Amino acid sequence: MERDKILAFINEYLRINDFNDLCPNGLQVAGTEKIYKIITAVSASVALFEKAIELKADTIIVHHGIIWDFERPRYVGGYRERLRLLLGHDLNLLAYHLPLDAHPVIGNNARLADMLKLKNLEPFGDYKGNYIGVRGEIKPLSSHLFFKNVEDMIGREPIIFPYGPETVSRIGIISGGAQKEVRQAVDAGLHVYITGEVSEHNMYYAQEEHIHFVSAGHYATERFGVKALGSLLEDKFDLNVTYVDIDNPV
Repeated sequence: MERDKILAFINEYLRINDFNDLCPNGLQVAGTEKIYKIITAVSASVALFEKAIELKADTIIVHHGIIWDFERPRYVGGYRERLRLLLGHDLNLLAYHLPLDAHPVIGNNARLADMLKLKNLEPFGDYKGNYIGVRGEIKPLSSHLFFKNVEDMIGREPIIFPYGPETVSRIGIISGGAQKEVRQAVDAGLHVYITGEVSEHNMYYAQEEHIHFVSAGHYATERFGVKALGSLLEDKFDLNVTYVDIDNPV
């Protein structure tokens, strides 16, 4: 399959031009023009690129790529090794950040909402003019049972500041490092706010504003979108796509 045909499909499907992002979305490093085997993963790393080479992949699709507005890397150390592996093995690197968080069908937050059986979904979480999260409702449920559902979903124990109501129904989700956006959850009158990362001050804010704050892991909450994108490409283009899980406790 031609790389540019797949790239054009993904870029249009995820509407990458609609987002004011911290990175270029799409092709970050160009490799071979013909694609036979794709691996997907959450984050670019030397370990991931070595795994791609081991699996004889020609294309890597990640949520977190290697080019960011807030970094000005030098080509030394690990960064040099990343580029050496990509260029030396003619590997394509595609990265999709906010578009893969926000997509209403395969996005990280849409997938999390679906697994938690949220209904009446609405865009939530304004970030630089884009709504990247979702909010929705569940049938009234004990907060303890809801927290157990989150734990089962992500496969690890989340950090929880349980200062909201005993029974919950209004839920907001923004995957990744969106701990500051808990203020938007409070303004929206939500009972539970789920994100990936946590900061020390979040505990006091949750306690004082009477909301449940759930830190379910940056990596853990952002596995689902890239997995869903891989499945979509596999079905549409009859490609060989493998998800690689290089676990990260954060």
